[in-house]
Amino acid sequence: MANSLQLPVIDLCSPDRTATARAVRRACMEYGFFYLINHGVEETLFRQVFEQSRRFFSLPLEEKMKLDRKLNRGYTPLYAEKLDTSSSCKGDSKENFHIGPLEHSDLNQWPSEGVLPLWKATMEDYYERVLNAGKKLVSLIALALNLDEDFFDKAVAFNPPNGFLRLLHYPAVPGPLESPDQVIYGASAHSDYGMITLLATDGVPGLQVCREKFRQPRIWEDVPNLSGSTLHRVVPTGSERYSVAFFLDPNPDCLVECLESCCSESSPCRFPPIRSGDYLEERFRLTYGSYVMNTTQFVQILVTLHICCWKYRMLLKNKHFHPYIFIFLSLFF
Repeated sequence: MANSLQLPVIDLCSPDRTATARAVRRACMEYGFFYLINHGVEETLFRQVFEQSRRFFSLPLEEKMKLDRKLNRGYTPLYAEKLDTSSSCKGDSKENFHIGPLEHSDLNQWPSEGVLPLWKATMEDYYERVLNAGKKLVSLIALALNLDEDFFDKAVAFNPPNGFLRLLHYPAVPGPLESPDQVIYGASAHSDYGMITLLATDGVPGLQVCREKFRQPRIWEDVPNLSGSTLHRVVPTGSERYSVAFFLDPNPDCLVECLESCCSESSPCRFPPIRSGDYLEERFRLTYGSYVMNTTQFVQILVTLHICCWKYRMLLKNKHFHPYIFIFLSLFF
């Protein structure tokens, strides 16, 4: 049984920004993730988002597949995604739905208003609120990296921002699904790809983190819900589980390279500069490598399924700064 981890709590509205930035840095160094409170998202909106998410995932599979994932937007069925690309399992035991930047709303896919009349408006409202919280947090991260708080704005990293909202549903299963040669998790071990991830959960346990991913054997710790990418995974607990992740990344054309404050002559840059979009596209390609096969199989059945390049490039360069930031939007107010 995994131990329970006590995470730091960061107050996004604290008037002492210098002290808060130090707390963010310490949380990243020691844990790689933290709870975020006073983020500006009302509890009623959280409840509405989870209710609308449940309604969508409760639809028949045929209805959900009408919104099959295109351009990283839309529905992805069970086992279509495998976050741990080194695993031999067929895929993760979860289904999800992606919503991209609202500035390109024509690329997003939405359930029919005749089926879910409040769905689109609810998700757009939530998207805007969490995006605003993410922008505020980014300025604190800049201060934590000994930079001006408007550094990322000056670097045009978020003009426009590249934010993706991801609704997740983990079906109820008694535990990790085991076969003679593999174990299937709700979400296999992975570190998020982009700059920061803001995650809200429905309070059902299952999320685990590993602070030392290169240590063997890996030590996994349970993350309790605070009610009222760190290497992580989701294990089945016997209960149905929902979560909502918001990934805030630099715009696709932004050049990601090591910051001067994160490297030195004794600790040089490890990676060459790269476009944010190029890096993310490669990570998606690896994650969804089996997706076309799963979708084809589904059609045949019907007829007869990080914390960012910025984070990855900037934080990983600093030996004393945890390479991934994993943030929780808490339901505690």
